[in-house]
Amino acid sequence: MGFYSSLGVRRVLNASGIYTDLGGSSLSPAVWAAAAHANATWASMDELLEASGARIASLIGCPAARVVPGASAGIALSVGACVARGEGAVMEALPAVESVVVVQRAHAGYVYARCAALAGARIEWVDDVVAALQARPVLHPAHLDDAGLPLAAVASAARACGVPVIVDAAFQCLPVDAFGRWAGAGDVAVFSAKYFGGPNAGGFVAGGASVVGDVAALDFVGYESGPWRTFGRAFKLDRAGVVAVVAALEEWLACDHAARRSQEDSRAARLQSLVGGTLCRFTLDERVLDAAPFNAVRVPGMAASADTLAAGDPSVRAVVDGDALVFNVEALSSPEVDELAAVVSARCPN
Repeated sequence: MGFYSSLGVRRVLNASGIYTDLGGSSLSPAVWAAAAHANATWASMDELLEASGARIASLIGCPAARVVPGASAGIALSVGACVARGEGAVMEALPAVESVVVVQRAHAGYVYARCAALAGARIEWVDDVVAALQARPVLHPAHLDDAGLPLAAVASAARACGVPVIVDAAFQCLPVDAFGRWAGAGDVAVFSAKYFGGPNAGGFVAGGASVVGDVAALDFVGYESGPWRTFGRAFKLDRAGVVAVVAALEEWLACDHAARRSQEDSRAARLQSLVGGTLCRFTLDERVLDAAPFNAVRVPGMAASADTLAAGDPSVRAVVDGDALVFNVEALSSPEVDELAAVVSARCPN
């Protein structure tokens, strides 16, 4: 009996993909081994965070980086860093410091802007981001760069005003040079580790040494060992989590992604042969594309069965797309693809 069963928790057949509420990704054996070694041995967190940040910066080609407990925490810490700018009294006063973060109204669908409020900032949605700068940080979602003023223009105007730009690049992990490109596009960029095979509660900020240094100054380590009770104390990391982020990034950068996607394509084809529907590609920004290589199967008329599939044991979690269900094989092993097909057939015989 697995530990889930001992708790009365159902196993999930994850046909959705990489989602926070499904625990993120699954650590590879190599990443798990690196985390296990860190778990079994001690290190100074200050030294580990400095060294891991230097390794990440070297890997992606930017001046500085810092591991953080996820992209949302990275946004909050980056906003706090841009407000405090290393001033100890302000780092301690956050989030009770009056501040504003500017977001383009063209990005109104960007739900993670709210994370800036964790650092006490008020979100101001604006039509003209250049006119609204006025020494206030800008938060720019990379995945919405085609809407409104593009980041290159925003960053150019912000630099002229001495205003920092925070880039939410949470899932910008392919092609692999995207890490360095987004890290250099503004002052600091935020990445989530779950999208490159790291822990759900992991990620990193990367960019200019000044802003990343200000993030480091107000995180949880400074609270314990520095003179100020800094804002970032709640955003704590452990040794294994930090190491897992770095190990996963190293593995991701070395991965043959064409081969990985070819394997996903094969699993998707296998699933289609068992459940019908059409092959598709389900993207990290939740679009369903008719584009190879495929990683999913779209079955029309099955959306009404989503609750039935989710209610069983194992619980099947798929993506509702109109009247269809999309079954994403990205997080499924080959045996799980066959198991999924059998469960779908048993619970949805029609």
